[in-house]
Amino acid sequence: MISAIIIGIFVGFASGFFGIGGGTILVPILLFLGFEFKTAIGISVTQMMLSSMFGSFLNYKKGLLKIKNGLSLAIGGGIGASLSGFIVKHTSKEILGAVFLTLVLIAIIRFFVTVPEPKDEPPIDNKKLFIIGLFVGMIAISVGVGGAILITPILVGFLKYRLKTTVSLSLFFVVFSSVSGFISQSLAGHIDYVKGFTIGFASLIGTYIGIKLYHSINPTHHKKMLLVWYIFVFCATFYKLYIQGH
Repeated sequence: MISAIIIGIFVGFASGFFGIGGGTILVPILLFLGFEFKTAIGISVTQMMLSSMFGSFLNYKKGLLKIKNGLSLAIGGGIGASLSGFIVKHTSKEILGAVFLTLVLIAIIRFFVTVPEPKDEPPIDNKKLFIIGLFVGMIAISVGVGGAILITPILVGFLKYRLKTTVSLSLFFVVFSSVSGFISQSLAGHIDYVKGFTIGFASLIGTYIGIKLYHSINPTHHKKMLLVWYIFVFCATFYKLYIQGH
């Protein structure tokens, strides 16, 4: 129980400090602690559900979250994530691991691709947002990550939304997709409820501390630290799944 609290605080801190979803932090940690990949996914989805609900509540209080705009993306994500239990149950850990590593690789590539902030933001296209949410929810939740890692480059790079709009939309998306994913993973028997909720609630404390510290760090140094973290996660997960695991 103590170890789960420590893990939760660390994951929350790193998530708040780096501004990223806890899945890319929590899943590798759990793998190195000896958890099965599918169990790690279940615990990660539980943590993600609690942290995204907390984060969306804070965004709503600050007026940064427009529920009407995010609803089509969120509903699509919820429907897509409802398939995650089936996908995880019938997919090998090697394939799931490859998808996880691909998402981390996308995050690394984004550091070297600069997308200019659009001058004129297009109107919200609910049909496109629903389809994007459906696809991302199905893929991301099945490997224990929130989906913002895919949502952000799609909305900014292809739909030309401003980053501020995208951040609030993607966090609201994670609420729906993670709740739906949690139910789906529960029905498939992949959730360790005690560890999942312990880590999840402890991560909220860490997130608060991480966000506070983030504002005192030089942005250039912060970006370099995040890049190093993603490269480490990619290498460590690859080693654990494909080298040590064989």
